[in-house]
Amino acid sequence: MKKDYQIDNLDKNILNALRENARSPYAELGKKFTVSPATIHVRVEKMKQAGIIKRTKVELNPKELGFDVCCFIGINLKAAGDYNPTIAKLEQIDEVLEAYYTTGHYNIFVKIMARSIDHLHNVLINKIQAIEEIQSTETLISLDNPINREVSP
Repeated sequence: MKKDYQIDNLDKNILNALRENARSPYAELGKKFTVSPATIHVRVEKMKQAGIIKRTKVELNPKELGFDVCCFIGINLKAAGDYNPTIAKLEQIDEVLEAYYTTGHYNIFVKIMARSIDHLHNVLINKIQAIEEIQSTETLISLDNPINREVSP
């Protein structure tokens, strides 16, 4: 399948419906969009092959699992060559959910979820700031997440 697959309105409708509920039966989507379930299946498979749909996943509620503190940490490295080893070490820290290589004030920007401020403190001191390639960090604690969505097709 070509990577330059162009989505049409039906594809957009399917993507929006699957964003709402990735477990929507193809028969239900077919009725909703007045096409056959087989058409839905073919379209979804084509979008998977084109890389538009990467995967389906379960979205967990961190607060219900006891993770009450969300924060972002800006990381400055000692040297540009420290990027790959630092990412490899950050990848081993369960509390690190996302990492971005950025321009601007920080080399790396990470999202962390912790159970409490004490837990965050422990992660910062014993895990993140213990990485020898890291020169400095700045922590920003999130008070709310009023907008949380994925890109619209």
